[in-house]
Amino acid sequence: MSDDTWPELALDYVQAVYDTKLLLGHRYAQWSLSGPSLEDDIGGASAAQEEIGHVRQLARELEGQGRDADWLSGDREPDEFANAACLDRIDGEWPSYIASIAPADRASWYLIDAIDRDDLFGLITKMGEDEYFHLEYHDARLETLAEDDPETIQRTLETTLPQTLSLIGPTAYDADEDPVFGSGFTDRPVAEIRESFANHYRELFAETDVSLENVDWNAPALEEWDETQRRAGGGAISDEDVRQLRGEENELFFMN
Repeated sequence: MSDDTWPELALDYVQAVYDTKLLLGHRYAQWSLSGPSLEDDIGGASAAQEEIGHVRQLARELEGQGRDADWLSGDREPDEFANAACLDRIDGEWPSYIASIAPADRASWYLIDAIDRDDLFGLITKMGEDEYFHLEYHDARLETLAEDDPETIQRTLETTLPQTLSLIGPTAYDADEDPVFGSGFTDRPVAEIRESFANHYRELFAETDVSLENVDWNAPALEEWDETQRRAGGGAISDEDVRQLRGEENELFFMN
């Protein structure tokens, strides 16, 4: 597909990926000095830098489709961000953090990888090279934490996996019902992306003490899903997060 103008729903689809990556970069940066080891701190700082690089690339594409640059960079209300809900806030310690960012990072990659645009092939390929290391790191840490603190990992995933499934989209969006797939913008429907996402985590924890049997794999209900925000049940990041994303406190020292 190579038409220059994207369908409106495809624009919202990419906006949700952009906002999720913006919040991923923010959370990675916030936690980059709070990991259990220097390796984790360095890995978090590196991931933050790469996510911000992805954000800048996606911003250029969204601006080309008419989105305002200042609005994209944070000049908007908290409920105008369409990030994965599990990134709104992270309560708890390191296990809760990993079990929150890992599903969001994987889901955003699956959504990008499904885009079927010749003009975005290079951008998607480069992002995939970066994301390979993010996702491998997350899975390794989740497997270790599943041994060390299975209760926290299980409890957190019971919340964050359904929230991330809402970012991907409702289960009813199969090949016949998914409008973004129907427009030709993606090469697979939401239902297929969801299945790949769910199967990954079922296999990852199959031989561990973490049970996913209480995860609501059918979330979100179609009638409760906001297709622009790609979430159900409302919620948003905090005013403080928006202020930090805008960089208002240190605006004097901004460098282009």
